[in-house]
Amino acid sequence: MKILFADDEKSLQKLMSLELPRLGHTVTVCPDGITAIAALEKEDFDCILVDLDMPGKSGIDVIEKAKEFSPETEAIILTGKSSTESAIAAVRFKVYAYLTKPCRLMELKTLLEGVAKKREQDRKIKALTSRLDRIEGKSKLIGDSGAMEVVNKMIAKVAPSNSAVLIRGETGTGKELVAKAIHDQSLRHSQPFVAVNCGALPENLIESELFGHRKGAFTGAEETRIGLFEVAHGGSLFLDEIGELPKSLQAKLLRVLETGEIRRVGENSSIKVDVRIISATHRHLEDMVREGDFREDLMFRINTFEIQLPPLRERTEDIPLLAEHISRRFWPTIPMTHTVFATETIHALKSHSWPGNVRELANVVEHATILCEELPIQPQHLPRRFNEQATVGPPQLRAVMGPMSLRELEMQAIHEALDRHEGNKPQAAEELGISLKTLYNKLNQATASEKSA
Repeated sequence: MKILFADDEKSLQKLMSLELPRLGHTVTVCPDGITAIAALEKEDFDCILVDLDMPGKSGIDVIEKAKEFSPETEAIILTGKSSTESAIAAVRFKVYAYLTKPCRLMELKTLLEGVAKKREQDRKIKALTSRLDRIEGKSKLIGDSGAMEVVNKMIAKVAPSNSAVLIRGETGTGKELVAKAIHDQSLRHSQPFVAVNCGALPENLIESELFGHRKGAFTGAEETRIGLFEVAHGGSLFLDEIGELPKSLQAKLLRVLETGEIRRVGENSSIKVDVRIISATHRHLEDMVREGDFREDLMFRINTFEIQLPPLRERTEDIPLLAEHISRRFWPTIPMTHTVFATETIHALKSHSWPGNVRELANVVEHATILCEELPIQPQHLPRRFNEQATVGPPQLRAVMGPMSLRELEMQAIHEALDRHEGNKPQAAEELGISLKTLYNKLNQATASEKSA
């Protein structure tokens, strides 16, 4: 750990400068409270060891500043004069331990080991909270098609290693579930699994999200925050849509992968991290390298082992299993012996092109479970576009259905463009002459309208 030791006794300063590194820690030794506070203003520490009575500023003043700059910092008091007042202050600032001088080195060693374990547990709790917020990460891989059998075999091969893995596949195919399966079958399965979508964060916040920041490092940084690399320490970090990572951040990520060290925004010192990187993208990284949008050395670094995830249209035999599995999220009490989907409904689902892949299937099944009052689910319970396709046929014949609203015409054009480009949203947006953000907004609006219908 990074430890700050503050005491005005020169003999103790010399002792700690020698012994703490021998215990595996890095230490900054300060002769008084003012110097200690100045050190805290420059960088964060995992733990501070402070004497209560020092020239200039007391140990309590130092602890107060440390907690202000970095609330996660643990504090241990060393004092030759214990008092009720200092004990109350220790409780107020949630001091980890209170030692009276002289204390044995082994006693201090045990306390520091306890601090390290507590910080590790705190990281795990944050990671678990992050995982609970991501519902998709709780699901398992469903499907017994030949394509999914290949994927499962590749997961089993690479999971026990520490190799970086790149998962390729269209949007909505379940890349995060594959990443989670790799983690769960790895030697790191008891450690944190942390996921972040590189395309969902504003460019000016990605660095802070990944590496953390120090209080006051930029406007709005009102407190020190640890990044996802630190949260994932000992486990796996899933970088979804890594192709969306800004070029400026690609160089910093490459450095982390090469050195195993991160640096919080606003700090000068580095922190060692032990993290397995699993990445995913729907983009063609080789084309991005040729166009200068993605670093070739980073592509090689993250692509030690590659898994190609098939789109749903290439494994339609898995649709009945997937649809039933998804339906039981909304109807968990349905007996396993019940038929959930009528034969005609399964046929309609298997006939669809699924530009949105499994994510689109999940939305369709949820829509159907809302409308259906009695099993099995019939074709009329599916979203309107399925019934239009079934009764009218090809897009050029849909005019016989009568007038359509502007929104319906717009969504028809979007779905046809997605079909032509096999679900590739950037290409569909380019053909339609709209931005990718606009395309996502219109799809989200359509999904919301279906749910409320």
